[in-house]
Amino acid sequence: MNRSEAYLIEMGLWPLYRKRSAMAVTECEFKTEFTASVSDPDNVKLSDERRTEVANMDWARLKQTVKDCTVCALRAGCTQTVFGVGDERAEWLFVGEGPGAEEDQRGEPFVGQAGRLLDNMLAAIGLKRGENVYIANIVKCRPPGNRNPAPEEAAACAPYLARQIELIQPKLIVALGKVSAANLLATDASIGSLRGKLHHHRGIPLIATYHPAYLLRSLQDKAKAWADLCFARSTMAEVRVLHQ
Repeated sequence: MNRSEAYLIEMGLWPLYRKRSAMAVTECEFKTEFTASVSDPDNVKLSDERRTEVANMDWARLKQTVKDCTVCALRAGCTQTVFGVGDERAEWLFVGEGPGAEEDQRGEPFVGQAGRLLDNMLAAIGLKRGENVYIANIVKCRPPGNRNPAPEEAAACAPYLARQIELIQPKLIVALGKVSAANLLATDASIGSLRGKLHHHRGIPLIATYHPAYLLRSLQDKAKAWADLCFARSTMAEVRVLHQ
């Protein structure tokens, strides 16, 4: 058994992966459907002065501003902000929805059981947290009860994520879950209808897949997530060729 097979077994994919008929899942051969994104996460009623200020921040100032932020009510109810983690010049950017209870305590996105699954998903396609990978969320503070972020809460954090993306300049964004995809693509479409297609967020290729927390509850969709990862890997290969 090789290392990739071991990761797939831990993800709960290997038996299902082996038994699937000769699908593109095994060879990562998916048709690429280019759809123009109309995304504009800053299209909210925020002052032009604040947007301009955030858009010109370096990493240090941006991190401090997020830490001190009180623009929305979420900060008052969380232990600490969860800025993001990883390689600040990464080719890969993974974006979730918001911190959960354990993330709120530790100050890092995707820890706990969902984080371990994400790490295994990364490893299955030859990636590792912190190495050419950056992980962030739509909002930087934990919503009460781990509920989805409200539109105004996502809007308040949008300039921060936009600046992170500008500083990182990733070659590919992977939106983890409906909340992430909806905010990055300015759509209310289901994650099922968005996955399997190549979208763009401000000119950057974007692929949508299921959130690891959802996959822990819905084992039947793990094979679809594996297909999305294969699609992401083949897309990255194409993007690298274009950037040569």
